[in-house]
Amino acid sequence: MAKRDYYEVLGVSRDAPVDDIKRAYRKLAVQFHPDRNPGDKKAEEMFKEATEAYEVLRDEKKRRTYDQFGFAGVEGMGGGGAHDYSSVFRDFEDIFGDFSGIFESFFGGGTTGRRRSEGASMRGSDLRYNLEISFRDAVFGTKVEVAYQRSVGCSTCGGSGAEFGSGKKMCPTCGGSGQVRRSSGFFSIASPCATCGGEGFIIEHPCRSCNGTGLEAKNQKIKVTIPPGVESGKRINITGQGDVGPNGGQAGDLYVYIVARSDKHFERQGNDLYCAIPISITQAALGADIQVTTLDDKKIKLKVPSGTQNGRTLRVRGEGVPFTHNSNRRGDLYLKILVQIPAKLSSRAKDLLKELSEVQGEVESPGPVPLSDLR
Repeated sequence: MAKRDYYEVLGVSRDAPVDDIKRAYRKLAVQFHPDRNPGDKKAEEMFKEATEAYEVLRDEKKRRTYDQFGFAGVEGMGGGGAHDYSSVFRDFEDIFGDFSGIFESFFGGGTTGRRRSEGASMRGSDLRYNLEISFRDAVFGTKVEVAYQRSVGCSTCGGSGAEFGSGKKMCPTCGGSGQVRRSSGFFSIASPCATCGGEGFIIEHPCRSCNGTGLEAKNQKIKVTIPPGVESGKRINITGQGDVGPNGGQAGDLYVYIVARSDKHFERQGNDLYCAIPISITQAALGADIQVTTLDDKKIKLKVPSGTQNGRTLRVRGEGVPFTHNSNRRGDLYLKILVQIPAKLSSRAKDLLKELSEVQGEVESPGPVPLSDLR
C-alpha cells in the first residue's frame, strides 16, 4: 500500500499547530488501538500509520524536513521507515496517561507478553563535569587531568549483585516479564512490577558490598585534551567514561563542559582578539613604530600612522584565536589605540605645547561631532 501524506493521515492542515496534531492523533489512537480491535489487522495498520505520522509532525525539526523533502527527508530520523517509538510513547502517556507496554507489544523490542531475559543489561548514566580553564588555555588548547567519581561493577560480586554462591531467581509476582497488567475498559494497562522493579528477577542474597546493585563508586582521574579555540560553554564528549550500567551494561559517557575564565587584557569575539594599547600624544600625532605583546607572549612591531586619533582600531592579521578544526588558521588581533594625555607637564613641555597651539591654531567654539564617529 502506498504511503499517505502525514497530514492526510491525521486529517490536519499543513499549518496546524502541535496541539491540533496531538488531538487528531489521540482520536485516531483511541479508534484504531489493537486492544479495541482484536485481530483486526487493518485497524492495527491504521494505528501504526497514525503513530508514524504523529512522530514526525510533533517534532519541529522532523516536520520542517518532511515539509521540504517529503518521506525521503525523514528517512533515518524516525519517519518513513522502521521506528523507535520510545519518544512518541512519552507523548502517548502525556495524552492518555500510564499505558506502559502498549508500544512495546505492537512494535517489538519490549518484554510485554513474554518472559524478560534474566539480567538484561542497561546503559549506564552519562556524567557531567564542569571544567574551569584559563582564557589562554581556551584559546591555544591544553591537556588537563580531571578527577571525578563514577559507578563501576562491584569488585566483590563481579557486578552480579548477589553474594558468592547465590544467584537470581524469577520474580514470583510478574513471572519474569518485569510488568504487571490490569484492564481498564478496552485498554490493557501495563506497569513495572513493584516486587522486582521491572527487572523480571530478584536476588535472594544481595551482595553486602553493593547491596545488590552490582555497582560501586570509584574515584577516577583521566587526561582531557582541550582543543585550541574552544569556546566557553562547549562540551567535550569522552565515550565510555560515565557510569557503568546495571548487570554489566554499557558505560555512559562523560561530558566535560568548558568554563573559560576572562582575561585582564584580552577579550574574545569568535576567533578574533581585542585589546587596548596606550600611546603618547606625540606618537599619535607624528606616528611611531611600537612593540606590542600578543596573548601568546610574542613581540610584534606595530606601525602607528601619523595623525592617529584616540579610539582608532588597528588590525594585526593572523594573531587571533586558532580555529578549532584547523589550528593552522587563526583570527585577527584588534588593537584599540588610547591616546594618553599627560597629567603633569614640565615648564619646557608647557612652552612647547603653547608654541604648538599658536602654530596650529585652536577652535574656540567647537561644535558637536556625529555620534557615528565615536563607534
